[in-house]
Amino acid sequence: MSSVESQQEQSSQSDPSPSPNSCSSFELVDMDAGSLYEPVSPHWFYCKIIDSKETWIPFNSQDSQQLEEAYSSGKDYNRIVPTDGGRYDVHLGERMRYAVYWDELASEVRRCTWFYKGDKDNKYIPYSESFSQVLEETYMLAVTLDEWKKKLESPNREIIILHNPKLMVHYQPVAGSDEWGSAPAEQGRPRTVKRGVENISVDIHCGEPLQIDHLVFVVHGIGPACDLRFRSIVQCVNDFRSVSLNLLQTHFKKAQENQQIGRVEFLPVNWHSPLHSTGVDVDLQRITLPSINRLRHFTNDTILDVFFYNSPTYCQTIVDTVASEMNRIYILFLQRNPNFKGSVSIAGHSLGSLILFDILTNQKDSLGDTDSEKDLPSIFMDQGDTPTLEEDLKKLQLSEFFSIFEKEKIDKEALTLCTDKDLQEMGIPLGPRKKILNYFRTRKNSMVPVKYPRLIYKPEIFFAFGSPIGMFLTVRGLKRIDPNYRFPTCKGFFNIYHPFDPVAYRIEPMVVPGMEFEPMLIPHHKGRKRMHLELREGLTRMSMDLKNNLLGSLRMAWKSFTRAPYPALQASETAEETEAEPESNSEKPSDVNTEENPVPVKEEAPPIHVGMLNGGQRIDYVLQEKPIESFNEYLFALQSHLCYWESEDTVLLVLKEIYQTQGIFLDQPL
Repeated sequence: MSSVESQQEQSSQSDPSPSPNSCSSFELVDMDAGSLYEPVSPHWFYCKIIDSKETWIPFNSQDSQQLEEAYSSGKDYNRIVPTDGGRYDVHLGERMRYAVYWDELASEVRRCTWFYKGDKDNKYIPYSESFSQVLEETYMLAVTLDEWKKKLESPNREIIILHNPKLMVHYQPVAGSDEWGSAPAEQGRPRTVKRGVENISVDIHCGEPLQIDHLVFVVHGIGPACDLRFRSIVQCVNDFRSVSLNLLQTHFKKAQENQQIGRVEFLPVNWHSPLHSTGVDVDLQRITLPSINRLRHFTNDTILDVFFYNSPTYCQTIVDTVASEMNRIYILFLQRNPNFKGSVSIAGHSLGSLILFDILTNQKDSLGDTDSEKDLPSIFMDQGDTPTLEEDLKKLQLSEFFSIFEKEKIDKEALTLCTDKDLQEMGIPLGPRKKILNYFRTRKNSMVPVKYPRLIYKPEIFFAFGSPIGMFLTVRGLKRIDPNYRFPTCKGFFNIYHPFDPVAYRIEPMVVPGMEFEPMLIPHHKGRKRMHLELREGLTRMSMDLKNNLLGSLRMAWKSFTRAPYPALQASETAEETEAEPESNSEKPSDVNTEENPVPVKEEAPPIHVGMLNGGQRIDYVLQEKPIESFNEYLFALQSHLCYWESEDTVLLVLKEIYQTQGIFLDQPL
């Protein structure tokens, strides 16, 4: 054993200091062996499975402190501590972390004091609580007695050697070693051991504000994955929430310092899993071809969601799931946050925005507002060429029977309820009867009504990200939205999209189809326009100015060539005129130029009225593309449809509109 220790001593002397690239802070450890022992400060971690690999993530400092206080109280077995802004509960006795509002695998929780570096990355892994206690006791004895080179063996037969406060290493047993074992120096490269979370490289956030000002439900689009990294709606909404917390600190700093605001809570709503748990996947798998298996599975799991929503049967399942989930989460949220006095908004991405649009369109106001509901105009102002009963009969070449239906006061809806006997009693022959019944019953079966559930709250604002609402309304036969139409229970509506998003469509041209105007440009979160957009507009403006100036110069030169010469005898009379001529000539070309080719002058555009769907405000808002995206629109098309979760510009617009309803504004307008 002395040879082993001598080898370790030589290795420590040959490399007494850590690599300068090491993420650990060795210098924080006192090298004085005679220094007094100080207990280690614990920090709480939880384990997540990311890419089929265990990853230990620290709780924020606020949650870790609450967990430590609950642990130190001595009554931790049945204690439940809410963490992550109340979205998770930690059962201290079980050392498990459970999601509150959605289904998620429970994750292990650990009180961590000692760590070792992992195999393939630089992330540190905490030792178990029991073995960390053994390590801490050994470290305490070594510091107190100034006796180092302590060797311990973990329950997994792994060797840990404490050379000094600065150098502690961990050896793993070699797979397939004999029963006699082998010396630590023969077991490969040692791993670094660290004591205390302050000595490892890890990001620990301070925590979230306790006060919740507003609640936003976020509904996903097609498929289980919401971005190019194939992450779930929960993970994407986590990113959206994190961006919002950062923007509150930078753009609402005054309001935070004055304690006027807390934060906005974003909660995901999942409808894909309940839909595909109905057994439809089994039916699809039975008829799916075996070739290109992965592509067909992707199609069944994502793209078919669009067709499911167009099917009355599965559309009912989807809207029921979305509405019931939002109602359930809202009730649970109020139970866990009894002091919440804020409002609720909803946001939908892609197909999720269409689902929310249909639900909001079919809401009923409270019983006290039934009279006002009757006064609300319908969204279906112009359905296009919806055929009348007379036109349908003409299409069937049975126009002669229209007078009979008119006499009996039978419209299209009543005709779908008629039987063969009813038509026979009206005196309609057998052949026309069969044609009429088949035609109208087929149309009735193809239009199975969907019963839209009612929300138990009134949303303040509806945000649509990368939304195909305009396209679906057009396909359904809606050509124009009544400018006076507004949602029965929702005041605001913002249609937010990236300019290269292939799924997004505008809404405003359906409200005012006779006008052509640009959507509202969402300002960059750091202010102004992006540099490449300003450069592009500047070059366009410069080229127009050069073109107009060149045309004006050519016209002036042409007029000087074609002007009639003055007689010599009238030179004295025309002296004053020739002096004033350059001035008049300089005015004439400009007048002609403005008449024929008007120079664009920066004037305030007249206000555009886009109806009451957003309370009289603009509806369509477009993001500014990044410089790299402007090189090739097609290359970034798919990415642009999935960019909203981490877009600071999108999140800032959402926060700005939400807090404006509370009379709170940005520190500096963008």
